[in-house]
Amino acid sequence: MSQLFAPLTLRGTEISNRAWMAPMCQYSAAAEGPDVGAPNDWHLAHYGARAAGGPGAIIVEATGVLPEGRITGWDLGIWDDAQVPAHRRLTAAMEAQGVVPGIQLAHAGRKASTAKPWDGGSGLFEGPAAWQVVAPSAIPFTEGYPQPAALDEAGIARVVEGFADAARRALEAGYRLIELHAAHGYLLHQFLSPLSNHRTDGYGGSLENRTRLAVEVAEAVRAVLPDDVPLVTRVSATDWAEGEGWTAEDTVHLAKQLAGVGVDALHVSTGGNLPTAQIPVGPGYQVPFARKVREEAGIPTIAVGMITEPLQAEQLLADGAADVVALARPLLADPMWVRRAATVLRSDSPLPDQYARAASFL
Repeated sequence: MSQLFAPLTLRGTEISNRAWMAPMCQYSAAAEGPDVGAPNDWHLAHYGARAAGGPGAIIVEATGVLPEGRITGWDLGIWDDAQVPAHRRLTAAMEAQGVVPGIQLAHAGRKASTAKPWDGGSGLFEGPAAWQVVAPSAIPFTEGYPQPAALDEAGIARVVEGFADAARRALEAGYRLIELHAAHGYLLHQFLSPLSNHRTDGYGGSLENRTRLAVEVAEAVRAVLPDDVPLVTRVSATDWAEGEGWTAEDTVHLAKQLAGVGVDALHVSTGGNLPTAQIPVGPGYQVPFARKVREEAGIPTIAVGMITEPLQAEQLLADGAADVVALARPLLADPMWVRRAATVLRSDSPLPDQYARAASFL
C-alpha cells in the first residue's frame, strides 16, 4: 500500500490518508459589520472544492481567537458565538466528502493590523481594519508595521482564555482536529524567539520561560477537547538566524513539552519572525526539521514546504521523515492534486460520483 494513502489514527480520529491541506489565509472575510470574521460563500466554494479533491484532512486557515489576533481585518475569526454557524457550513461540506475538518487557531501579535498581501501587506493605522497590536515586547516586526504594546499578565491570561474559548467554539462548529499556530512570526512564535521576546519576567529570558505561553495555551486547549480530538501545534523550527534566535534544538525541547500536555503532532515549518532571514528555499527544504523532531522528540510530525510531487511525498513518508504531508500552494493550483497522486501511486481514491466521468483525465 502507498504510504501517502495509508490511513492514520490520532487519538480516536481516523484520517483516511496522509495528504492534508495546510492552512492558507484567504483574506476574504468581512472586516466590519454583523458578519465580521465569518466564513462566507468564497470560503465555502474554496474548501468545498478542495474537499472533493480527496485530502485526508483540511486545516482551515489561521482563524483569530481574538479580534486583535487577526493578521488582517479580512481574516476569519472564531472569537464570537455568532461566527459558529458560518463555520459549520464549512465543516459540513468537508465531512460530506469524507474529509476530517480541522482549524488553525491563531493570534498574529505584532504582525497584525496589516493590509491584504495583494494590497501591499504593510501596516494599517486607521480604519476598521486597524487596531492596537500586542506582542511579548514593544518591538515592531519591521519598518512600516505597527508599534506593539507589550502584553502584561492580564493580557497574557486573556490570550490563553481566548484560545481555549475558540477551541470550544470550533468543536461546536464541527471541527474534529485543532491546530495551534506557533509559527511564522505570529504571537506564540514571538514569545518563543529571543529575537522578539526581550521580557524579564516569567515569560522571557530562559528557554523554559519563553516556551511557557505556548505550553499554557496547549494545556488550556487540550483541557476543553474531548479525548478523541487530535491537537496539533504548528511551529517554525528555526528563525534562520545564524547563531541566534529560535533553533531546531529549541524546537525539539518544545516538542517534548507539548507532547507532555497532550499535543499529538507537530506541523513543522520554518521562519517568519525575522524579515531579513535568508532562507534556502528548495524542494522539501523543511523536511529535515520534521525528521529531527520526529526522531529526537518521539512525536508524530507533519512535513510541509515545497512538497509538490506525489513520488516526492511518498518517498519522504517511506523514509520516516514525517507521518503526514501537508500541501499548500499545490492545492491552490490543483484542487484534484490528491486524486492525481492516487493515480500516480496506484492507490484507491475514488472520485465523487459527480466527477466520475473525469477519471480518465487524472
